[in-house]
Amino acid sequence: MHFAKNILILTTGALFVMPIAALADDASRNKEIVDRFAKCDKNHDGKLTRDEAKGCMPRIYDHFSYIDSSNKGYVTVAEIEAAASR
Repeated sequence: MHFAKNILILTTGALFVMPIAALADDASRNKEIVDRFAKCDKNHDGKLTRDEAKGCMPRIYDHFSYIDSSNKGYVTVAEIEAAASR
């Protein structure tokens, strides 16, 4: 039996066909983000400041202002994952 290697995704009224491999890549990327975030979040408050990102997550540090678009002074895992998906 031959199985399709695509998955249908319904979101905001639109139908997308996405390769399963892309979903696996996203899951792998998000796991890496979560793992690295946990190591860098020194005070374990669920927020990564620019100082915590410096040297620990250099790409986050370099793009901190873009990810922290509301200038809160910190970013969350969800914000980093959203930025990585763009």
